[in-house]
Amino acid sequence: MNPAGTSPLADTSPLAGSLVDQTIARIRSYIRANDLTVGSPLPSEGTFAAEFGVSRAVMREAFGALAALRQIDVANGRRARVAALDGLVMASSFDHGVATSQIKVSDVWDVRRALELRTVELAALNRTDEQAAGILAAVDEMSASHNDPVRLAAADIRLHQSIAMASGNPLYLQIVRSFGLLMDVAVPKAWQTRQTEQERIDMLNLHREIARTIAEGDADAAVKAMDRHFDASIGDMIKAQQDPA
Repeated sequence: MNPAGTSPLADTSPLAGSLVDQTIARIRSYIRANDLTVGSPLPSEGTFAAEFGVSRAVMREAFGALAALRQIDVANGRRARVAALDGLVMASSFDHGVATSQIKVSDVWDVRRALELRTVELAALNRTDEQAAGILAAVDEMSASHNDPVRLAAADIRLHQSIAMASGNPLYLQIVRSFGLLMDVAVPKAWQTRQTEQERIDMLNLHREIARTIAEGDADAAVKAMDRHFDASIGDMIKAQQDPA
């Protein structure tokens, strides 16, 4: 509760950083203190500016920074609202890390492997019938588009995100989504290394085994299938690096 006579927007705690940084921290404190959830509207920039004793320019910059971080949604003609979690924020950081040689592609695959062995296990244990159907549908789309690299890669990425969603832990979905920009490049390259029809069929069958074992609720078999998938995919990546032609 707020002390008598204190505005619900007021935050008198000492804060470090620039005026914009301090304003961002106060907006976040307001969201926490008022137990706001996804979609909850925020006071206007003018209201915040008056209460915090800052200019409208500072408030616009603070709102802009929070919107860029996907913590609030800002649209013309309506009040800013609390935003939903969005793994694309992490995706931008990971993409930057790879582009600037701070992270190796092999690092990404290593982390993905550890992560997705857990998500596939949880998906087999927790998936709903609707989620199981969606996972199987993604594999069907992969098979139907195996001669269309763009559709095939999109269905492959959707499969992995559907598995993460079926895990029952929303953080897994956001982390898997955070690899999206990198997967947009890596997944098509991986399929390009499978040059024979049999190589593509074998990989499609492995994806189907992953989907089937999830649908059947067989966690051990699902983990083993996903492990084989990463063995094969990492092997394909190494082969492509050793033989660029």
